[in-house]
Amino acid sequence: MRQINQPTYHHGNLRRAIIDAALEAIGESGPAGWSLRELARRAGVSHAAPAHHFGDKSGLLTAVAAEGFEMFADVLERTADDILEAGVAYIRFAIDHRPYFEVMFRPELYRTDDPGVRSARERAFHVLVTGAGTISPNPEQDRLTTIAAWSLAHGFADLWMSGALPESAHDDPEIVARSLVRLVFGTAR
Repeated sequence: MRQINQPTYHHGNLRRAIIDAALEAIGESGPAGWSLRELARRAGVSHAAPAHHFGDKSGLLTAVAAEGFEMFADVLERTADDILEAGVAYIRFAIDHRPYFEVMFRPELYRTDDPGVRSARERAFHVLVTGAGTISPNPEQDRLTTIAAWSLAHGFADLWMSGALPESAHDDPEIVARSLVRLVFGTAR
């Protein structure tokens, strides 16, 4: 019997390769415009590998959301003592990590009860709630202030990334965001 010498393919970190392929696909066609089979092809792995590691597309997007919220929480925690900077960090994260951002705030795409997602999301929102409390006119309005600050940062990031703002073609989003937050919330600086 003749032995065939074929090099075996070993993928160092299959899970990471599939997540990276998903992020690339999300960046190109959004969170819904691809299949697990396509990701396997992109990652150079068997068509069964994504399902083996994540179960289904929702499982993969849950992993993306959990990783995104972890990164997001880390970024926000570095600015926790300054709500203006937290807002700018929010916007910068959205722009710099768009594929994550496109999944994180679409809870219909992933398992919101996943412990990794829930823990990281709570860390991030804690920074936003605490920061908004510092600019709230009184404790009874803390929740509304949090929603207003979050809406401002999220809406601005969305408008910027979509190109709906003429400034997004040539201005620095951080400079525009700082001016906007100062205007809306009257913060000094």
